[in-house]
Amino acid sequence: MLDKNPKNVLDNNLTHIQNEFRQNIPSIVLCSEPFHKAEFLNRLINSVENPIIFVDMDLLYTGYVESGMIQKKNNVTIFHPDKVSWKKKLLEIITKVSKEKLLVVIDSFNGVYNMFDDLESARFINSCIMLLSSVGKQTSSSVVIIAMARKKENNEWVLSPGGKQIIKSGKTGVFFLKKIESNLVVSTFEDVNSKIFKIEQENG
Repeated sequence: MLDKNPKNVLDNNLTHIQNEFRQNIPSIVLCSEPFHKAEFLNRLINSVENPIIFVDMDLLYTGYVESGMIQKKNNVTIFHPDKVSWKKKLLEIITKVSKEKLLVVIDSFNGVYNMFDDLESARFINSCIMLLSSVGKQTSSSVVIIAMARKKENNEWVLSPGGKQIIKSGKTGVFFLKKIESNLVVSTFEDVNSKIFKIEQENG
């Protein structure tokens, strides 16, 4: 049962959302619209001064950058791991995270799960993410994972397409991203003390 009296916070510079991400490692952001996802990621990246590692499994963000629709910042390093290079790339990312405060964005859970389609591999992926998150805590880094998801009739969220249940631990933060009118809205998924962060549309 969701909190009926959530705290509403205006967060145009994403300061509060960044604090939530630092306190909840990893943070999973559930979204059902790819364009809302791209807009949110662009706002998040533009609000962060620390180095950013962007693990682009869906190639959507890279497509926006290459087309000029999104301007790539100098502090962003983009990784495109595949099934063969996953372990090597992950080790490289973990090494970087162990040395300095970073924001790691994995876009998306769906792309990672689609690359490893059996249950044992899914467990391996979750172990990798938990290891990355554990190392990230030591340097006050944030690990944000985007997941395209839909809500089932029993109120359980599953990856869409595919229908796989999102595996999370007690330390995982879960957030919902949607757009209401022209504003992005990020809400926490808690029974009590839940929060709703509103990010107003930029002018121009």
